[in-house]
Amino acid sequence: MQIMETKKKKWTTTKVIAVGYVLVIVIGTILLMLPVSVRNHEPASFMDAWFTATSATCVTGLVTHDTYTYWSSFGQGVLLVLIQIGGMGFMTIAISALTFTRKKIGLSQRLVMQESVAAPQVAGVVRMSRLILVGTVLCEGLGAVLLSFYYVPRLGPGKGIYFSVFHSVSAFCNAGIDLMGYYEPSSSLITASDSYLVGITIAALILVGGIGLLVWEDVKRWKWHISRYRLHSKIVLTAALILVAGGTLLMFLFEYGKPSMEGKNLGEQLLCSFFQAVTPRTAGFNTMDLNQLTDSSQMLMVCLMFVGGSPGSTAGGIKTTTITILILTIWTEFKKRKDVELFKRRVEGEIIRHAAWFWFLPCSFVQWKE
Repeated sequence: MQIMETKKKKWTTTKVIAVGYVLVIVIGTILLMLPVSVRNHEPASFMDAWFTATSATCVTGLVTHDTYTYWSSFGQGVLLVLIQIGGMGFMTIAISALTFTRKKIGLSQRLVMQESVAAPQVAGVVRMSRLILVGTVLCEGLGAVLLSFYYVPRLGPGKGIYFSVFHSVSAFCNAGIDLMGYYEPSSSLITASDSYLVGITIAALILVGGIGLLVWEDVKRWKWHISRYRLHSKIVLTAALILVAGGTLLMFLFEYGKPSMEGKNLGEQLLCSFFQAVTPRTAGFNTMDLNQLTDSSQMLMVCLMFVGGSPGSTAGGIKTTTITILILTIWTEFKKRKDVELFKRRVEGEIIRHAAWFWFLPCSFVQWKE
């Protein structure tokens, strides 16, 4: 009986989250269809508005039109709000607002919050929401300040600060939507590929936003005492380090001396390789012309996109924890060992089954589509 009630509660919270995101997308679609949202004041089609609102809320980075040249300042503002809601989660924002009004937060709201941020338990989810809010504001604020040193001298104070805030939010939320059409439509960050400030700042925001809430908590609590971190945090940080370092090295080797690196010195080539190893995992920015990349680099990016970020983060993909558990399971079977172990901890069978399910779901979908 208790198991049935637990499953029912989980199903109810899932429905609340799904309906909430649908409502956000619908409202965003309606706002983007208004003439004031489009630069030429002609209403956007339903499909363009719906697709763009969905992409912004789900932080995918896909667009049907260049953001700067097609959407007006109002439309860009709508997209920025949708990106922020999608990155932080509407329940996080709602509960954070309730805490400031000092209203009591019931168990049902806590359960929905737990499900939306992939928290391990209900206890402490309100504190987590505050951490998400404060951490997001601090990271996006610092990112905007750093980016302003690049944009303000080039665009002036008003537009420079606006560009800095927009790209900081888009990067931290792993959205990949940009305003660089100001320089060249659909160019993403290619025009800033020689800027170490832009490249490193955007990449850092993507990484911090993609490691997840539980890692934030461990870093806040234990600082540099990594041995005290949760197993989850150790897996996430290790996987992120391997993916970034390995991706950077492979991207550099695949593109060295190729047309995509033409005119760049060694430092700029390493910067572009590093950036392209970070951004495919869910962000969607690019500092290299993707059409000029070799087949090997494009395949590498597909693999990185498939893995994505970490649970409870602004990133997508099957998650770094999933791929790590799957690889370790295969290695354990190969070595004919009984248990899957990591950092001197045994991984429970239920976690392995969940990892296998998340792997099977996208693969089976691809086969069905074919």
